[in-house]
Order: sequence, then C-alpha cells, then structure tokens
Amino acid sequence: MKQAWTQEAQGSLWAVVLAGGAGLRLRPLIERLYGEPRPKQFASLVGSRSLLRQTLDRVQLAVPSDRTVVVGLTDHDGYLVESLDDAPVRAVLLQPEDRETGAGVLLAAHWIHARDPHAVVAVFPSDHFIDDDQTLMQHIVDLGEMIEEHPDWLALLGASASEPESDYGWIEPGEIVGWSPAGEPISRVRQFLEKPSPLTAHACLQKGWLWNTFVFVAKASLLVDVGSRFLPEVHEPLSHIRPFENTAAAADALRTAYRSFPKMGFSRAVLELCPSGLVVSRLPMMSWSDWGTPERVVKSLRKAGLLPRWFDESDLVGQSGHSAASGRGKGR
Repeated sequence: MKQAWTQEAQGSLWAVVLAGGAGLRLRPLIERLYGEPRPKQFASLVGSRSLLRQTLDRVQLAVPSDRTVVVGLTDHDGYLVESLDDAPVRAVLLQPEDRETGAGVLLAAHWIHARDPHAVVAVFPSDHFIDDDQTLMQHIVDLGEMIEEHPDWLALLGASASEPESDYGWIEPGEIVGWSPAGEPISRVRQFLEKPSPLTAHACLQKGWLWNTFVFVAKASLLVDVGSRFLPEVHEPLSHIRPFENTAAAADALRTAYRSFPKMGFSRAVLELCPSGLVVSRLPMMSWSDWGTPERVVKSLRKAGLLPRWFDESDLVGQSGHSAASGRGKGR
C-alpha cells in the first residue's frame, strides 16, 4: 500500500534521480533481451517497468512529483520519453555530454537551489534493486528530518558488506554523532575509498566497513558548497547558468560548459576527501543490489525468488566474484 506521508514529515525534501549512465557492463544482457544497446536504466529486467520507472515509483512514495528531478543525457532523449511514460516529474535535466556523477549531481543541486534555497535533496541512482521500497523511503524521510536539524551533514546510506567487492565505494564509520527518528545511529565517516584494489577491499571487509549505496541526503545549499570546494570547474559555469530558464541561451551556455567539465564521479571528487559533515546511516533491513553486472542481477533475483523468463544458466557464469547485497542481518 502506498504510504501517504504528511507535508510536515516530507518537509522540503526533493528527489534527484540520476539516469545518465551508459551501463556498459550490463550491455551484453541488455542486447540479448532487446536486440539493441540501450542503457540499462531504460530496460525492464523484472516486471514490466524499466529500472528508471521503478526508481521513480519508489521515490514518489515519499517525495511529491513536483519536487522530483531526473538527470539524463540529450542522447537518451527518446529512451527517456519511453521510460518515463508520462510519469509526473518537476523537470528532466538533459546533460549535453556524460561527465559522470560529479556534473550530474551538481547540475541538479544548482537547479533545485535556485528554486528552493532551503531544499533538502535525496539522490538516487536509477539502476538499483530494492525489495522493500516502503522501508527505504521511510528511512529517507527520517534522514531528511535529521538534515533539517544538521544542515552541515551530507548523509550517505551504507550497506553491510558480505564480500570484498572492489567495484563499490567503501565507508569506514566513526563515532556516533546522532540518532534518526527511528532510533538508528548516524556515524561520522572516518574514511571513504572508491573502488579500492581487491586486496584493500578484503581489508575493508575484515574491518567491518560498509558499502556505499550512492543514495545520499543533504541540503541543496551544502551540495552547491561542496561543489565550489571540490569541483570548481563544474561549479563556476553552473553558477552563471543558474539564473537562466528554458531558453536557447541557457542551452548554448550548458553545452559550452559541459565541454570543459572534467569527467569525474562525485564519489571520487568529493566523498573520498571526506568533507567535515560527511556521515553515514546504515541501510535498514532489506535486500539491495547495485545492478552493475549480469551476475549481480541474476544473484539478487534468485535470492528474491524472482527469476525472470529470460534467465539462462549461462547467466550464472562468474557469479562467484560478484554479489547482490542485502541489509543488516541478511548478510550484507
């Protein structure tokens, strides 16, 4: 049943759904299913909805459509129209080029901050598997309340790790600095490592570090500020473009700016440098997987008892090196 959170509980919470990646590692599976190399976020791997549409439906359990922003690519415009299928969102921000998540996050942060200076922003990738949307979004609402009280925090969602996955970011939790409304601890991030070597990932696992889900919550103003400090080459042009609306001048300015942007992930550019307000909250009890590879897709669907018709035994090849992930108490 869809939860109807009150306006007070939602506060000034906005959602940013990142849908601009190419999904190269999942391309063999997508090509087998669709006969074309469409990006994975526009594919339906379980059920009839695309991963992007599933993400939007999940987000809109707690965030109104008029405060939901999708970040995509101009080259994916046709896929976006098909995948959104008239889903109500406030805006679809089309990037002229793929400059990874550093530019994608900051573009949305500037856009939202210009319209709502007090906004709290929750960022969601569009290629994740979640088996309990309700619990996740309640946790996001709780974190939004915490951010209102602590506007200098950038709160990551971390998942308990079950194996030495070197394709994920790893978070070392430090001292507890607060508690969520549900009584969950919020810990300072002592160290963050993005996609470490296999040897380092083994050490992180042994020490009890968390996997980074790349779902996070922060004030839009804080995201703009960390962009000015850690990604100034992106921040400065966006600061000048921000006053523009849907005009040809704004589109031209954005195209010019993107040509000079570094291709840099938000995790590498910002999170690894551990800004002072970086904190982490452990993912609630649920199954979660970042669907970056066919092996992760199959493993998480098998665990959930949702193997689709396209499944073939060959999809299990190489699975020992990858894993679906689940929340606390479920081996993740």
